[in-house]
Amino acid sequence: MVAAAFSRFASKGLTNVTLVESETVGVVGVGEATIPPFLAFNKFLGINEADMLAAVGGTFKLGIQFVNWGKLDDSYFHPFGNYGYEFDGVAFHQIWHKFRKHGDPRPLYLFNVETMAAQYGKFAITNPNARGDLPPVNYAYHLDAIKYGQYLRKFSEARGVKRVEGLVENSSLNSETGFVESITLIDGQKIEGDFFVDCSGFRGLLIEQALETGYEDWTHWLPCDRAWAVQSDQPEDPLPYTRATAHSAGWQWRVPLQHRLGNGHVFCSSYMSDDEALKILLDNLDGEPTIEPRLLKFVTGHRKKFWNKNVVSIGLSSGFMEPLESTSIHLIHTAITKMMLMFSLGGVQPEQETIYNRLALKEFRKIRDFLVLHYNATTRDDSEFWNYCRTMGVPDSLTEKIELFRLNGQFFREEDELFTVTSWAAVMLGQGIRPGSYSPLVDALEDEKLVKEVQEMEKSIKYVVHHMPKHADFLQRYCPVGTPA
Repeated sequence: MVAAAFSRFASKGLTNVTLVESETVGVVGVGEATIPPFLAFNKFLGINEADMLAAVGGTFKLGIQFVNWGKLDDSYFHPFGNYGYEFDGVAFHQIWHKFRKHGDPRPLYLFNVETMAAQYGKFAITNPNARGDLPPVNYAYHLDAIKYGQYLRKFSEARGVKRVEGLVENSSLNSETGFVESITLIDGQKIEGDFFVDCSGFRGLLIEQALETGYEDWTHWLPCDRAWAVQSDQPEDPLPYTRATAHSAGWQWRVPLQHRLGNGHVFCSSYMSDDEALKILLDNLDGEPTIEPRLLKFVTGHRKKFWNKNVVSIGLSSGFMEPLESTSIHLIHTAITKMMLMFSLGGVQPEQETIYNRLALKEFRKIRDFLVLHYNATTRDDSEFWNYCRTMGVPDSLTEKIELFRLNGQFFREEDELFTVTSWAAVMLGQGIRPGSYSPLVDALEDEKLVKEVQEMEKSIKYVVHHMPKHADFLQRYCPVGTPA
């Protein structure tokens, strides 16, 4: 992804871009679910959506279904689009709370087009000429991460990126500035550079091994530290959503591609053995495994600096938060965007490093709080793991959000925070956090007009979903595997 983005400079001859990687180094390749901002990254590159999805076996994603999180045998859906729409600045879930208190039995999800489409296994891209009174469909992708990397390799090399096959043996630092000057490969080849991007995963070959940046550990808030990953057959038409099912000491992901399923079990080794975690995963697969399961070990947290001197860490080399809300690829995308906007051909300045680190840390913390909410907002007491999560201390920034929502359902999206009012409301309401009241601004709205607007909203959503094709049929027409767009 970094090479593809920087190919914009290489293709214009502004700078030389060299990518060093080795076929002998395994790719984690389990980040297969994305969120809507990822669409902007591919548009930035100029990638044809249908062509890319056909090449990577991609499907569409309307949101995430969460099973067994608030309590056992319960589920809810976190959609990508909004619940309804605002009325004079008042969030729709506030209006729904008033209706609910007055006996209206309609569930909140009825007023979200993505949730309703997901329930019926339907999907369609919103026609740019669609009627203005119909809700747009917000979506992201499920994709084969390894195939996506291969797709971007061709894309990058065609645009001037030089790829070098080899293993990095060591690096050389400038004695005065401490900047990385070059890397040496195991075959003796020396590659010099002015600016380095470390995509070497958990090892952090430059950001940690060379520059000794340090790591901030967040496992006291997000205690899962291991994951089994396995691929399996696709036994049915692919669903247009990801599923996250909570187990006794972690959770299982299910990512539907056109040609297979991606599966994994994220768990905490303090409360569950590797063998037990693997058994739970294999016992809960929807299709037969097609590869040997792989065990991944990680420490949730981040580098103390994401940008250190002339090195920027991207992806797992910068930090890790479990893929509960599909933020892994998103953090790569936004890191690349920030880096490119700050990049200059006149050398690295301290201000670039300072501002980048401040923005990156803020983004990590906002996502961290949202993930912690899933674990902490539960009534589960069936295992020691859930007892810990339910009673653990959480960041003050999260406590403030929960307490304000408990008071009157209010939530404030700060600055360019990733997750929206709908996202927070979906998880809080889905996991049992109920407001004591609703905003008094709702009572200031005209009741008769409000009732009519809500009725029309419900009709519009039903109309859109009714006229959608099945997700599998849309895929077959738009981006079937192996067929050029």
